[in-house]
Amino acid sequence: MSGSLTAVADPPGRNKGARLTARGAATRERIVLAAAELMAVKGVAATTLDDVRVASSTSKSQLYHHFAAKEELVREVVTHQAAVVLERQDQLLRGVSSFAGLRRWRDAVVQRSELRSGAYGCEIGTLAAELSDTDEQARQALAGHFATWERLLADGFRRMRDNGTLRADADPATLSVAVMAAVQGGYLLAQTAHDAGPMRVALDMALAHVETFGSSTTGL
Repeated sequence: MSGSLTAVADPPGRNKGARLTARGAATRERIVLAAAELMAVKGVAATTLDDVRVASSTSKSQLYHHFAAKEELVREVVTHQAAVVLERQDQLLRGVSSFAGLRRWRDAVVQRSELRSGAYGCEIGTLAAELSDTDEQARQALAGHFATWERLLADGFRRMRDNGTLRADADPATLSVAVMAAVQGGYLLAQTAHDAGPMRVALDMALAHVETFGSSTTGL
């Protein structure tokens, strides 16, 4: 995985540019992990700093030493959740160069949704739904993370085009947007229904569209 996907942003606010001790770094990580879990289940708006303090077993002074405001913590959660999602997607997509590989990626995404009965949705998709109209800095960060995810898909489609699996007129960037829209729509409907079925249908429809660009000389 390239550093651009997993690098953690410099600590915001009062700690920016400061070097954390090992204990301080561990405390900060514990706060971010607790906040990420709470916000994934309760949502950003419903998660308070007191909730995070209790869940992370930190004092109020420790919490505010690392995060002077909730907005700072939320943006760090965005960074953390994006790193988790993009690492997982990089592992799944880095070797895709055929329709069989694309289906294996589809199966992994559907299986993950099934394991949670469709609940909770996409870790960064749910954050985008809450934050895109209220926090411009978070919106820009999330847009960048989705663009990275789309590039991972596009890289796979580009390999498929280069090896003759896809026709020369297939546009990897356009196909990646279409598949990403299916993924996020599938997550939303599966989350609402608490059923992975909508994710399965959405991805099957998206891959069927990709297959229309298959080369006549290459089997599916």
